[in-house]
Amino acid sequence: MKIVLAYSGGLDTSVILTWLKEQYSAEVIAFCADIGQAEELDGLDAKARRTGASKVYIEDLRAEFARDFVFPMLRAAAVYESGYLLGTSIARPLIAKRMVEIARENGAEAVAHGATGKGNDQVRFELTAYALEPDIRIIAPWRIWDFKSRTDLIEYAQRHGIPVPVTVAKPYSTDRNLLHISYEGGILEDPWAEPPRDMFKLTVAPEDAPDRPEFVEIEFERGDAVAVNGERLSPLGVMEKLNALAGRHGVGRVDLVENRFVGMKSRGVYETPAGTVLHAAREAVEQITMDREALHLRDSLVPRYAEMVYYGFWFAPEREMLQAAMDQAASAVTGTARLKLYKGGVTVVGRKAPRSLYDPQIATFEAEKVYDQKDASGFIKLNALRLRQRARTMRKA
Repeated sequence: MKIVLAYSGGLDTSVILTWLKEQYSAEVIAFCADIGQAEELDGLDAKARRTGASKVYIEDLRAEFARDFVFPMLRAAAVYESGYLLGTSIARPLIAKRMVEIARENGAEAVAHGATGKGNDQVRFELTAYALEPDIRIIAPWRIWDFKSRTDLIEYAQRHGIPVPVTVAKPYSTDRNLLHISYEGGILEDPWAEPPRDMFKLTVAPEDAPDRPEFVEIEFERGDAVAVNGERLSPLGVMEKLNALAGRHGVGRVDLVENRFVGMKSRGVYETPAGTVLHAAREAVEQITMDREALHLRDSLVPRYAEMVYYGFWFAPEREMLQAAMDQAASAVTGTARLKLYKGGVTVVGRKAPRSLYDPQIATFEAEKVYDQKDASGFIKLNALRLRQRARTMRKA
């Protein structure tokens, strides 16, 4: 039996690789998608082979991730609940897609992942796998083995000589990619407890950020960021440049309790420097380029779109249909935003566009000839008609 394992080299998948070999007498092919984990990938090939993998795939998917997953989601202005920019959610469809492809290439009967039975990732991985390969067998060890906690896994790893980056003293879990780093579990499970100061990796503490603000200009074409400070960049280049720039100013930290798809609430701490800046910049350009009703309709659809991404329905007809609508709305968003980064904050200080719908000759409080203020009387009376009639009826009653 052959199994393709979505492998990160962390605690869960390191234990799972050994466990799958023992449990199924299987040949395990380890697959790791490089979507921006940086130094976390160092030595991963050797570690996977040492743990028992027959083959190891470590593939650089960063450009595809930025272009085909992150940027379409950004065009849709997707934010889940209280400010989660969906950094983990959007990575799972790409990982699962490539995992299924590797299974086909190697004639593997099954794919496996390290998502727990309490989390969202199990749903995201498996919905994608079934959408792309309807008859694939999926093995989810957390739902079938006897381990009850990550402490159990640490003990198992120690018994089997498996090196893992998590210890009992530092038990929170992290997930990193080009868009963000997430932190959850362990000491973060107390929603009253402040995250440890030394936990963060992408951003400096806002109080330690430079004492002088930095200004950045981001140019958009049809909803996509295409240049930073005048330099034309690919989607990957935009993300990398803004991660570094925003990170040194402490921009992009979020601490929230979100509602998981499986029904429970979960506390997550996130660093999303580039994504935070891009959301603010895109909104600034939208303000002067998108028609009012198109903008309002788009905004009404954002929660539904964000749910689709969060729940794992990326390769679903409803997300694809809604993406077409989001892209149509974003087709007007061409222009430049200027932002100020300072001590963890992002402030829009300017926006311009070649086809701006903002006309100072109409908006001005000074004398002008386009807008006749007397026309407002009829406009207001027509809009008040139903309110006046309601008041008369209630007075009679």
